[in-house]
Amino acid sequence: MGAKHAEIGHAGASVAVADPAKVRNVVLVGPSGSGKTTLTETLLAAAGVITRAGSVTEGTTVCDQDPAAVRQQRSVGLAVAPLVHDDVKVNLIDTPGYADFVGELRAGLRAADAALFVVAGSEGVDAATVALWEECAAVGMPRAVVISRLDHHRADFDAGLAACQSAFGAGVLPLYLPVPGDGTTRVVGLITRRVFDYSGGFPPLVKDPDPELGALIAEHRDALIEGIIAESEDETLMDRYLAGEEIDQDTLLRDLETAVARGSFHPALPVCSTTGVGVSELLEVLTRGFPSPLEHGLPEVSSPDGIPRQRLSPDPSGPLVAEVVRTAVDAYVGRVSLVRVFSGTLRPERSVHVSGHGLTDRGHSDHDADERVAHVYSPLGANLREVPYCVAGDLCALTKLGTAETGDTLSAPGEPLVVRPWDMPEPLLPVAVVARSRSDEDNLARNLSRLVAGDPTLRLERNAETHQLVLWCMGEAHADVVLQRLRAGGAEVDTEPVRVSLRETFAGPAKGHGRHVKQSGGHGQYAVCDIQVEPLPRGSGLEFVVRIVGGAIPNQFIPSVEKGVRAQMARGLLAGHPVIDIRVTLVDGKAHSVDSSDAAFQTAGSLALKDAATNARLTLLEPVDEVAVLVPDDHMGTILGDLSGRRGRVLGTEGGGPGRTLIRAEVPATELVRYAVELRSMTSGTATFTRRFARHEPLPESLAAKVEKNERK
Repeated sequence: MGAKHAEIGHAGASVAVADPAKVRNVVLVGPSGSGKTTLTETLLAAAGVITRAGSVTEGTTVCDQDPAAVRQQRSVGLAVAPLVHDDVKVNLIDTPGYADFVGELRAGLRAADAALFVVAGSEGVDAATVALWEECAAVGMPRAVVISRLDHHRADFDAGLAACQSAFGAGVLPLYLPVPGDGTTRVVGLITRRVFDYSGGFPPLVKDPDPELGALIAEHRDALIEGIIAESEDETLMDRYLAGEEIDQDTLLRDLETAVARGSFHPALPVCSTTGVGVSELLEVLTRGFPSPLEHGLPEVSSPDGIPRQRLSPDPSGPLVAEVVRTAVDAYVGRVSLVRVFSGTLRPERSVHVSGHGLTDRGHSDHDADERVAHVYSPLGANLREVPYCVAGDLCALTKLGTAETGDTLSAPGEPLVVRPWDMPEPLLPVAVVARSRSDEDNLARNLSRLVAGDPTLRLERNAETHQLVLWCMGEAHADVVLQRLRAGGAEVDTEPVRVSLRETFAGPAKGHGRHVKQSGGHGQYAVCDIQVEPLPRGSGLEFVVRIVGGAIPNQFIPSVEKGVRAQMARGLLAGHPVIDIRVTLVDGKAHSVDSSDAAFQTAGSLALKDAATNARLTLLEPVDEVAVLVPDDHMGTILGDLSGRRGRVLGTEGGGPGRTLIRAEVPATELVRYAVELRSMTSGTATFTRRFARHEPLPESLAAKVEKNERK
C-alpha cells in the first residue's frame, strides 16, 4: 500500500484461526542492527508468505514500509507479519531496537505472549536489552534467544552465546550449534544429534553428524539435558539421567516445551538470515516451544467508572475485550488500528464500544463512543488482508475507527469494559515547532491530533506563557520521524529554541500608588489605591491583605483591586513573566460616589503594582526540577561532574540494582532542555532519568541580564 515490498505468495493469503491454541504471538526484540527485520523476512519467505525476502537497505521489506524507516534504514515502528507453520499461526511482531522508539516496543510486548531476543553474533548484548530481559522476567514472559548475523566477518557464535549467558543468566542454553568451520550452512541438534544442512537451501537436508562432532555434541548436550529436566515435573528424571539412563527424545521435548512456557528455560539458536541456516529449527521453537494465548494471563479489566471486573479468559465465545496497541495513518485507507483481542471474537459489520480511560498522563482525555466495524483485516506489515473474524488471542487490524486511539479498549456496546493501560516512559526532549505560514497552521493542528492519538510517547504542550507549541519526544530520532510525518501530511513546520517559563518576584518591600482618573463623554472613571508589597517564601502565591480604615474604598470595590493586582501579576512586570509569591496589602485609597466602578479599581490595582515595581528590585526566578538519574557505576563520575556543570545540586545517591546507582539532584530546568540527548551520548544509551518540578529559585544575575536583554529585543 504505497511502498515497495517483496511479492506476497499464495501461502500468504488471509488466514483466520478459530482456535486460540493455534496462535502464537511473538515479539522480536533486541538492539538496533541485530537483524530483527531481516530475520522476519527470512521466516516469511521460508513459510511461503512472500516469494522472496526483501532488503532493509533497498527498502523492500514487509515490516519497514514507513518512509522514515526506509530513509533511516532501521525500524521506527511496530509491524505485524503472520505466517503459518505446521497448522499454527505465528504473529511475528517486529519492533524497533533504537531507544527513541521504546513506545513501539512497549506496544509489541503488550500484544505478545512470548519474546524472541535477537542478538548479533558480532555485537554482543547492550544494557537496554538486558533491562528489557529483566522486565520480561519480572512478568514471567517466555523468552528464547537467536544469535544472528553469523555471516558477518566478526561473528562468533560461542562469544555471542557467552555474552547472552552472562547478561541473561545460566538459563540460556543452546538447542543447536553451528557446525565449526561451516556455521553458516549447517547446524547440529543437541537433542536429536542430527545435522541440518542448508547448503542446498530451505528446507534443510537432515544427516547424521560427522564423527568429529561427537565430543562437541556430548559437551553441550549434557548441560542442555540437565537444564531441561531440572524443570521437569517428574522428580525421578534427574536421578535416572545421572544414573546413566538414556532419556527418550519425546520426554525431553515435552519437558523443554513446559520449561520454555514457564519462562524458566531459554533456548538459544544460531540463525543466519542470508543463508537461511537455523530457520527450520527456529520455526519449530516458535510453534512448539512458545505458549499459546491460552497459557498467558490477561491484563486487568474494569468498568469505565473504575470498578474492577473478574479476570477474563481467552475464550472466543466470551465477552468481547480487545485493545488498540497501535494507531497509524495510511495514505489510502486513513486511520488503521492494530488490535489484540483478549476475549471474545471480533467480527465485521458489528458495533463496538470504544473506551479511553486512565490515559490522561499520555495526553488523552477520557472518552467513550460506539462505532461500527466495517471490515476485519489480518495485517502483513502495511498490507491489509480481509478476514471473516478475529478470535481471542489473535491480532487484527481495523480501519476508520474515528475515535479509537492507542491504548483504547474495544468491547461490546451493552457491556463496556476498560483494559488497564500498560506502562510507558515519559518523553523528555522538548521540540518547539512553528508553522511556516497561516495555511500550514490548520494542517499542523490536524496532523498533530493524529500523531498524538497514535503515539503514546509523544506529548503536545501549548505553553500559554512562552506562546510556543512544544512536542515532547523520546529523543532526536523520534523527533525527526515526528517532523517528517508532519511535513508528509502537508504541514510545513520549522523548529525554534525551546523557551523555559520563568517567574518574577519582589526582592524586597515596596510601596505603590495607583491612580486612574478620567473624564470623557460625560462618564468619568475614578479610582485611587495605595498598596504595600512584600516578598513571601517560594510556593506561597499571592496573599492579599486589607488594612483600610475609615472606608476610604467602599467594600464592593476592594475585590476589584485584588483582580487588578492578579491580572498584572499574570502579565508580569520586569520581562513579561508571571509574578509569584508576594503579599499585597491594601492600605489606603479614594473613591467617587458617581464615577468609581469595578473596572476603574481593577485598573488602579494594576497601576499600583506596576508603580511598586519601579520602587523595588525585582528578581527573575527559574524553575528547578528534581532529577533522578539511573546510571551504570562506571559512568557515575562523568554524570556527577556533568550535573555540577549544569548548576545542579546533588541530593544523594542510592543503589539502583546490580552495577547501577541512582543519583538524585536538583537542576535548573533551563539546563535540562537537551539533557535526554546529552545523557544518552555520555553513557552510550545506558543511563535513564526522570524529572519533576520542585520549585522556583532566583536566576543568577549574569543569566538574568541576558534574559532581560533578549526580552528588550
